[in-house]
Amino acid sequence: MNLKKLYLASLGCAKNLVDSEVMLAKLKEYQITQNPHEADLIIVNTCGFIDAAKEESIDTILSLANEKKENTQLVVTGCLSARYKEALIKEIPEVDKWCGVGEYGEIDKVIKSSKKTFFTNKVFLIHNEERIITGSNYHAYIKLSEGCNQKCAFCAIPSFKGKLQSRPIKEVIEEIKRLKAKGFKDFSLISQDSSSYLRDKGIRDGLERLIDEIDKIDGISAKILYLYPATTTKRLIRKIFSSKNIVNYFDMPIQHISQRMLKIMKRPSSQKRIKELLNEMRKEFSFVRTSVIVGHPGERDEDFEELKEFLKEYQFDRVNVFAYSDEEGTAAYKRKDKIPPEIIEKRLKEIEKIVKQTTINSLKKYINKECEGFLEGMVDGLFYAVRPKLWAYEIDGDVLINESEIEDLKVGELYKIKISQLAGDELIGKIIK
Repeated sequence: MNLKKLYLASLGCAKNLVDSEVMLAKLKEYQITQNPHEADLIIVNTCGFIDAAKEESIDTILSLANEKKENTQLVVTGCLSARYKEALIKEIPEVDKWCGVGEYGEIDKVIKSSKKTFFTNKVFLIHNEERIITGSNYHAYIKLSEGCNQKCAFCAIPSFKGKLQSRPIKEVIEEIKRLKAKGFKDFSLISQDSSSYLRDKGIRDGLERLIDEIDKIDGISAKILYLYPATTTKRLIRKIFSSKNIVNYFDMPIQHISQRMLKIMKRPSSQKRIKELLNEMRKEFSFVRTSVIVGHPGERDEDFEELKEFLKEYQFDRVNVFAYSDEEGTAAYKRKDKIPPEIIEKRLKEIEKIVKQTTINSLKKYINKECEGFLEGMVDGLFYAVRPKLWAYEIDGDVLINESEIEDLKVGELYKIKISQLAGDELIGKIIK
């Protein structure tokens, strides 16, 4: 019997990817294909975070609508769909079925239904649902929670993802153990606001309690993404330093460092607190990543200069730089002191130049050092790529390997490497153990 074929486009963040993997497991009667032209079912899991993501989602929907074969069902789910359902349904009639962010666990029923729209007020949070992990034979994302209780002026996520709802520790641990039994050994813990994990249940040290339970599992490593300055504590940082399985990786988007801008952006954390936390993260060898927004309404020249100087001073290992995106329904959207696009673009280029240099400075720290890393595969048929255990999967890059003292290398295995040089912005090394 020939299986029907499914093409799935999962856009946006890793949190979206987890939801997409739940849908794949719900649709096992379909064979996954990488060719949309031969698919009998096409699903687009959209992102609606900022303008660039929204444009990508719409372009993908329209492209697939034009390319699909006759009688192929096109289904659109996700954040963009939930946020703009009325407009999208009217403007893109080629879509056969529309869902929001609550129907991932029932996608099989959606596909079989004769209805066109499936929007509820609920937000899907994975519990014990099966997933088909994509993209790796050793790494998986683990979602801790959905929604967010913060009220940042620039962010629309709470408007369509709702309030924070955390998974029980027991469920998270059980999922990690299930995936470990299938050969997965490296995990990234994700949510909108990981440092607030379990605060919706009245538990202020939820992440620390979770770390204690993860440390009882042998043979794995994990890192925590998306810490929020207001709910991250020095105690949490020290817990990560002392953990057996959680690596010293700190991903804390600060968005700005000017006290004035932090207030305008409705960030419930002070400049003083942010600096104290960041300095605590450097007390042991660690990897520190952040995100900043350039051109937020109200950003004066002196605020921008303060941000530039701080980025030079602190020397983050990696920085995501975003140009301000004017999002309907946010506090920033209503402000009258918007920054002209040409000034935002100029500031963006200045920040990117600084970040390029701080990233190079971070890479230089690894020259003549040894570290453990996961073999990712071949690059251009010339090099192996090894991701240091301390770096995040698909985010922070790899070390290119041009020599190995070990034969029969296996993708997903952990090797010791020695890094010898920096060529441009690429580290070069060899596998030694």
